[in-house]
Amino acid sequence: MTQTKEPKLYKVFLLNDDYTTMDFVVEILMDIFHKSYSEAVDIMLTVHKKGKGLCGIYTYEIAETKVDEVHRRARAHEFPLKAIMEEE
Repeated sequence: MTQTKEPKLYKVFLLNDDYTTMDFVVEILMDIFHKSYSEAVDIMLTVHKKGKGLCGIYTYEIAETKVDEVHRRARAHEFPLKAIMEEE
């Protein structure tokens, strides 16, 4: 009998910077991470106050795609916003 292993999960975080607007971070959280407005504001404030905030926990491929999408969207709007992923 073969046993299937659960895939590893990865936490995706946004990192604070001095240039990206709070509104843009909220927009990213709602569009890319499908957060409600109030959840997005809470996470944005955590990023602002603590340096990073958890956006979600995903399989590797999904986490990587979300990190890439944050970077693409930030570049398009000329913001230095960064997202990172860490193994859970």
